[in-house]
Amino acid sequence: MPNQTAIVALLPLLRERHSFLITSHARPDGDAIGSALGFMHFLEAMGKDVTVAFADPIPPVYQFLPGVDHIVSQLPAGPAECAILLECSSVERSGFQEIPATFTINIDHHKSGRPFADFNWIDSRACAVGAMLYDLFVASGIHITRAMATCLYTAVMTDTGSFTYTSTDASTFALAEHLVERGADANQIAQSIYFSNPASKIRLLAIALTNMQIEGEVAWSTLTLDEMARAGADAEDCEGIVNYLIGIAGIESAAFLRETISASGVSEFRTSLRSKSEVDVAAVAEIFHGGGHRNASGCTLAGPLQTALTAVVAQLHIASQNRSAVTATPAEVC
Repeated sequence: MPNQTAIVALLPLLRERHSFLITSHARPDGDAIGSALGFMHFLEAMGKDVTVAFADPIPPVYQFLPGVDHIVSQLPAGPAECAILLECSSVERSGFQEIPATFTINIDHHKSGRPFADFNWIDSRACAVGAMLYDLFVASGIHITRAMATCLYTAVMTDTGSFTYTSTDASTFALAEHLVERGADANQIAQSIYFSNPASKIRLLAIALTNMQIEGEVAWSTLTLDEMARAGADAEDCEGIVNYLIGIAGIESAAFLRETISASGVSEFRTSLRSKSEVDVAAVAEIFHGGGHRNASGCTLAGPLQTALTAVVAQLHIASQNRSAVTATPAEVC
């Protein structure tokens, strides 16, 4: 659905409903959190009753966002008139098993986006869901407040890799300029997100870089639960490690595997994938039941570690060699 068509259809759906539930994917990132809170402020400006819920904790670097203290971890007891799911390919992607609502809206910009809701707006060309919401806010005629601007700027900045990914174009910078004019403090936002790391994150980064391996155009690294414990770190401290790998000259694709324990008590590996130019890591992630963007995706692989590593590195080599096509081979996935 073209963006203008989607916006024209979506605005009446928002205006005619009163109670809203907003959520996004498990292990939320800047686009998920910034977009959810930006949408909350927008709907509240329309006089709506809004609940924002996330199944997983909000990382400390995003605690500066206006309205973050309103986020809850439990869904409301009764159904909302409308539930809005951001960046989710399914209800389960939110981390909640079901969403109590009489009407659902799905807004996504991932290549792996799926039309599972009553209303679906999916635009894989958008650099961030925050950018899609910006267009919605502008089209509505509602005044973009400092709180909205701060949240949307955070969403777009983080999901474009600080405006460095291939999804960044002239319209992205025009959006950023307008949001700064509306009150977003670009310097303060960058300081809060990129220059407020706990010491545990840096200790963990040192271990991950020690574990780094390179083979041709592919780089990868891993972290086990024991290594994370030794650094006094948690899952949030792993955020961004993969970007150091893809930043190496001559590397076209990279993988970072972090050990975790599944609901059934077995070891599995959350995997972050990154690439440059034409290497399609979204296609690689989809082989392992994951998804995302062409140059930034993720998936979860079953252990043991060497099995998971062998499977994903093999697919990255294929993707790097073919550039525009990925050929799947059987692999153990969860």
